[in-house]
Amino acid sequence: MGLLGGLLKLPLAPARGLVWVMGEVVAEADARLNDPRRIRAELAEAAEAFDRGELDEQSYDEIEEELLARLHG
Repeated sequence: MGLLGGLLKLPLAPARGLVWVMGEVVAEADARLNDPRRIRAELAEAAEAFDRGELDEQSYDEIEEELLARLHG
């Protein structure tokens, strides 16, 4: 059944390959999104924007809360 099973599953190989690739893309995107260095850089950017007056306190607090949740999540 090994050879026959392999032949029967052969048409599904591209779909399985696509599922694997998509899984890898999602994993990489998640790793980049939750990279502590990136989150700290975004926090620093938000603080600088607040200091320059580009963000009001409420907006800064919302950004900070979301980034800290990602950092500790």
